[in-house]
Amino acid sequence: MNKRIVIIALLLAGCGNNPPVPDWQMNAKNGIERATAAYMEGNARVEAAEYQRAREALSSTGKVDLLIRAELTRCAARVAALVFEACPGYDRLAQDAGAADRAYAAYLSGHAGAADIALLPAQHQAAAAAGDPTAAIQAIPDPLSKLVASGVAFRAGKATPQLLANAVDTASAQGWRRPLLAWLGVQAMRAEQAGDSAEAQRIRRRIALSSEPTT
Repeated sequence: MNKRIVIIALLLAGCGNNPPVPDWQMNAKNGIERATAAYMEGNARVEAAEYQRAREALSSTGKVDLLIRAELTRCAARVAALVFEACPGYDRLAQDAGAADRAYAAYLSGHAGAADIALLPAQHQAAAAAGDPTAAIQAIPDPLSKLVASGVAFRAGKATPQLLANAVDTASAQGWRRPLLAWLGVQAMRAEQAGDSAEAQRIRRRIALSSEPTT
């Protein structure tokens, strides 16, 4: 089962030899996956449209827990791309969030406490508990979860050069332009701060190449 999107496990519950999956489940699942992919590719218009479709499907159930997880998934994609902003969709629903969702929201915002770690999705627990999370994050198999954990580590001031390199490689391997440019930007800035102008220029050339518009 794909661990990269928290809500997917719930949306797929009941598949297999059980009765047919309701349309809302597949519409929500597909919408969230497409919205996340569009965001990572830098296509804000498609991301907004696909997410709205997913949210409408989830709203039809009246299940606030599903809407909360969809909002957290959207915010997690932004953390993966080093966009640290408020999560207003979740905030509007936060009073009805369960303990696990509150813990994940705190984790994304950089405010997770020791008690929250055990409530996080399994793939994030080791990274959240580590003083140097580089190895724990690299061991995460899912690319999106890996970048989310990397973003959280960066926000906490725990981003080692190896963690940055791993994040760049992960985004590059997936063809995710938005996080790739963000992580390359951090690498370039650190190279400049270290006085390594040749490395900074090399990274800037890669940024320019990755920024070229598609035809």
